[in-house]
Parts: sequence; C-alpha cells; structure tokens
Amino acid sequence: MTPTTTTAAAPGPRLEEITRLNIDAALGIRVRPDQEFAVSPVVKSLAEAYVHQGTAWPHLIVDEDRPVGFVMAFFDIDWNLDGSVIRSGLWRLNIAADQQGRGYGRFAVESVAAEIRRRGGKELYVTWHEGPLGPAKFYLGLGFRPNGELSGGETVGVLELS
Repeated sequence: MTPTTTTAAAPGPRLEEITRLNIDAALGIRVRPDQEFAVSPVVKSLAEAYVHQGTAWPHLIVDEDRPVGFVMAFFDIDWNLDGSVIRSGLWRLNIAADQQGRGYGRFAVESVAAEIRRRGGKELYVTWHEGPLGPAKFYLGLGFRPNGELSGGETVGVLELS
C-alpha cells in the first residue's frame, strides 16, 4: 500500500475556476450597496462568460476556504468591433462587502496581469465609473493611467506590463 500525502493549500488568496461545486459561492458575492452602480453582479458576469467563451476568464477569489470575491478578465477582444484594436484586461472585479480593504482586489488585478503576461500581452486595460464612489482611486493607486478614451461612458485605463 502506498502512503497518501495531503498537501495543504498555500496560505493567502487563490483563484478557482467557476465550477458546479463553487457557483453558489460565486453567486453569493455582493459588493457594498453604494458600489452596485459601478459593477454588475456576478450572475450577469457568468452569463456574459457563457456567451463569450474563450474570451472571458471568470474566477472565484478564495482565501483559505472562504469566497471573498470574483474576478473576470477578457483576452484578445476586438475593442472597436472592426479588427483595428485588440486588447486584454479586467472585465469585472467584485470584492465581497465585508472583505474589502484586505488586499483581495490588488491580488485579483495582479493575477489578471500575470495571466496576460503568460499569454504574451504587454498591457492590461480596465474601465471605471468616475465620481466620488467610483473605483478610480483604487485603479490609479495600482498604476493604471487613463488613456483619454471612454467606453460606455466609463474611463478607460491602461497598465503597462513589464
């Protein structure tokens, strides 16, 4: 008989693919009520991921065994719908209301950046709602810079990846 070794998960947050085993945990992620105007709920993101298979990259953010957030990236989309601009970036970021301020958002953005780099990308794009309750301060603090564009009325930011 061969001994069985159990390896504990590394400490700190990790990403998990959305599966039938964790979909309810993902659907349970709720941002603060004052942030709901700025980010769609996870259920909409998962519907969009289903429609955009191959482009969307939805993941649950877990710390130990606790779901703490949801992140969805996009890869190689036709930004202008005419083939002229291909981009990858952060599509959605929902950190549970009671888990904010603990570094999970930064972890999610860094994870998306790492995946874009792995795929050969050099830039990470994101859009955000402006205003006092919007996430501009968060994204600017991570090094994103507005590129002068708007998308659906939102500011477009880019982070150069090196």
